[in-house]
Amino acid sequence: MSANPLLLFVDDDTRAGELMLRFCEDTPFGCRVFSKPEQALDFFSEQGADIIISDLRMPNMTGIELLQKIREMNTDVPVIITTAYSTVDDAIDALRLGAADFIKKPFDMDELMLLVERTLDRTELKQENRLLKRQLRDASKGFKMIGESGAMKTVYNVINKVAGIRCNVIIEGESGTGKELAARAIHDLCPEHEKPFIVIDCGALSDTLLESELFGHEKGAFTGAAATKQGLLEAASGGSIFLDEICNISDNMQAKLLRVVQEQQVTRVGGVRPIDVDLRFIAATNQNLEKMVAEGTFRHDLYHRLNVIKLPVPPLRRHSEDIPMLCDHFVKHFNRRYQREVKGFDASSMKLLCHHHWPGNIRELRNTVERSMALAEGPELHLESLDDPIRTARAGVGAEIDRDLPSIEELERRYLLKVLDRFGGNREKTAETLGINKSTLWRKLQQYQNAENDQ
Repeated sequence: MSANPLLLFVDDDTRAGELMLRFCEDTPFGCRVFSKPEQALDFFSEQGADIIISDLRMPNMTGIELLQKIREMNTDVPVIITTAYSTVDDAIDALRLGAADFIKKPFDMDELMLLVERTLDRTELKQENRLLKRQLRDASKGFKMIGESGAMKTVYNVINKVAGIRCNVIIEGESGTGKELAARAIHDLCPEHEKPFIVIDCGALSDTLLESELFGHEKGAFTGAAATKQGLLEAASGGSIFLDEICNISDNMQAKLLRVVQEQQVTRVGGVRPIDVDLRFIAATNQNLEKMVAEGTFRHDLYHRLNVIKLPVPPLRRHSEDIPMLCDHFVKHFNRRYQREVKGFDASSMKLLCHHHWPGNIRELRNTVERSMALAEGPELHLESLDDPIRTARAGVGAEIDRDLPSIEELERRYLLKVLDRFGGNREKTAETLGINKSTLWRKLQQYQNAENDQ
């Protein structure tokens, strides 16, 4: 119950009003008394109230009529009806129209105040439940992201702020952190959410294919172009285009993309007529684009056109408190997929999961849950019963942590190499286990090799 709630008492019997005022002096309630319902309505329309107590039978306007007018202005404020002439029909009419309760005169003041307190408590609980349901509904509709940590709430806050503003966004984060989910959330919460949301994996296509996919082509533009094809930039007009791993596009493609971002126009391959588009660009990268700009490997003009808002998505190791919730979500997901009835991980396994470094982030965690469920023999998951890389790697890396306290980056390098060694150098199995794509694994291995050569 809020502090000092305001109570409006409406009764044409002035003695009843005086008694209510005196009684409320010793309660936490503020009280305003009205002998005419019209005056109470005027006051309520201007200043509101937390609860209204009204007599049923009054000249010019009955308590039922007052209740109806109150409901037209505010559906939430509770109204208690009092009367010396109560009948079952009166009570039913009052409750049907939304009265919180009905009490017969003469009533004991202590009894009435107890009824008021219970009514306010119920109203407050209903408001909290409505708020919670709305938050859950909004989260389910808009985010589809799991986590209640401070780090994730910061992400949600930025998404909420930028969703309604049609500006470009750069999402930064390691592979597997959920950058695409964040991009989808921005689009799903924006006014244009019914318009297209198109995803382009910039790291999976060659320059020629990427240009054709993005810009489309005219008939006869090149060998095999038997018909005119609309590009994805054109198809996404009115909505959002998500450029995943934009750090992988060439200088040539960066220049062509810059013109689209600036002019909001595309020209198909082999075409001469620019086509107007209306696009919000959301770009994602697992590299530091600002550093790439400084090194000259990414165009500064394209970077600044895209970087209206920067949204960093944290690695899983920085919000490990969300791991139990994520595991529960994935267990439920794979229960439905595999028609299983797994309850989750045992306590010791969950402890291992929460203390793991997760270089592959949420994608790696998801793979671990799926692997555990595929091999599980009962309703509870046990990492110790599996020959699991997390368990064996942690045993080895744990000793190294105790010995020399390595940095996060060094710990990631050791774990990645340990998993690679475990699979006999098989990069495909290593990438799958870590929850990263093979190009990311190759790039990390190149970084490690270059660092060794520089030493």
